[in-house]
Amino acid sequence: MIDILLIDDDDRLRTSFEKVLTDEGYALKSASSCEDGLELLREFAPSIVILDVRMPGMSGLEMLKTIRQLDTQMPVIIMTAFSTTETAIEATKLGAYDYVIKPFKTREMLELIEQALSAGSLMRSKVSIDDSPQSTKGDAMIGQSRVMQEVFKSIGRVAETNATVLIRGASGTGKELVARAIYQHSKRNNKPFTVINCVAIPENLLESELFGYEKGAFTGADRRKIGRIEQASGGTILLDEIGDMPAGTQAKILRLLQEKSMERLGGNEVIPVDIRVLAATNKNLEEALATGRFREDLYYRMRVVTIELPPLCERENDVLLLAEYFLNRFAREFGVTNPGLSDEAKSAILTHSWPGNVRELANTLQKALIFSRGYQITPGDIFQHEFQESTTGSEISIETVLAEYIRSEMKTKNHKEFLTYIRDFVSRLTIEEVLKLTGGNRSQAAKLLGVTRPTLHAQLNKYGLGSAQSKDADEAES
Repeated sequence: MIDILLIDDDDRLRTSFEKVLTDEGYALKSASSCEDGLELLREFAPSIVILDVRMPGMSGLEMLKTIRQLDTQMPVIIMTAFSTTETAIEATKLGAYDYVIKPFKTREMLELIEQALSAGSLMRSKVSIDDSPQSTKGDAMIGQSRVMQEVFKSIGRVAETNATVLIRGASGTGKELVARAIYQHSKRNNKPFTVINCVAIPENLLESELFGYEKGAFTGADRRKIGRIEQASGGTILLDEIGDMPAGTQAKILRLLQEKSMERLGGNEVIPVDIRVLAATNKNLEEALATGRFREDLYYRMRVVTIELPPLCERENDVLLLAEYFLNRFAREFGVTNPGLSDEAKSAILTHSWPGNVRELANTLQKALIFSRGYQITPGDIFQHEFQESTTGSEISIETVLAEYIRSEMKTKNHKEFLTYIRDFVSRLTIEEVLKLTGGNRSQAAKLLGVTRPTLHAQLNKYGLGSAQSKDADEAES
């Protein structure tokens, strides 16, 4: 369960928050003063802090400074009933994830909490570079092939610089993991890391999301809004799928890179911004240049350093290492023993083309581990879906497969709360499949599952899925 710390002297607001957040699957602890909130902060490690500005005693902004001294990566959302430009800018400079004006809509606050939690997870979730799949835990980049060793060298050489990096590769090769590794090995790793997917955000909203806007900039702009770039000042931003960025936004990103400054929509103030820009794409940018879909000047600005990620079919020496890594990782997450691969399964893995690259390999082995029922994994376990699609005869029903799995688990495992174990197993599998169906889009997945996005977010964290299944982090190479 995700812990949230709320600090506000409004008793009714705290009571209301407790009901709403508990219903959404969060665990809330609250305090009526910053001094009491500081004690709670030191007693437990919340995933996020929601903080009012005007408080008796220590102010919210003073508390934010203290939080930053204790934890540079803690997402903090500032609340205020007194909307002033100075408060907004000062909170952003001090490292607040965002600020909201009271009164606010509950749904908007829940969505903001989810976004802040996702950002905090990206900053805290380490990416290791290792060639020991037996001992590696969490997100990792595995590879002994010459091409991947060159990628690792490039990460090491560029990480501590402020150079702009363009990360290129087919879908599923691990572009976001490279970006996170660069961030975590950089001098900016105690500052924000923000991921913006240029495809996931509608074209008419992308500029305002990136650069923010002034009051009156457009219909509905009833207050100043600080954009993601300004919020991440001092840190790093990843522009994912930059090959699909609209032309107007490309021009503003070019100015950001050239002049280290920006303007909010509807504003005239030139705002200096200290930010490192990373970009990723699976598009052929040279082709986009030829057709006028990508600016030539931005292209040359972006490719100060280029890291090319090879498709899995060019990493023959890494395929079995990756397979072992994924099986060990999923076995730990499921609480089962890794049964290993048969020789025939290893041969099948090596001869398969893996058009979906590392992501396809990971998803395939996850399913294989589930359906192997504790026995050594065979080619049939790995490519079961292909076998069923090519079979004209009767197929084994899901009820039969699940019943066999339940009987096997009851015989071989000693789960104290067996019903809870099975329910969690099915829930996790369902969430994973729905996320794959929606391409990692959490909003769509939540609708299909019939739950709210914060509830889905809580389930992702409960089952250890985290960013691995989200649209922003689905480039996982590990």
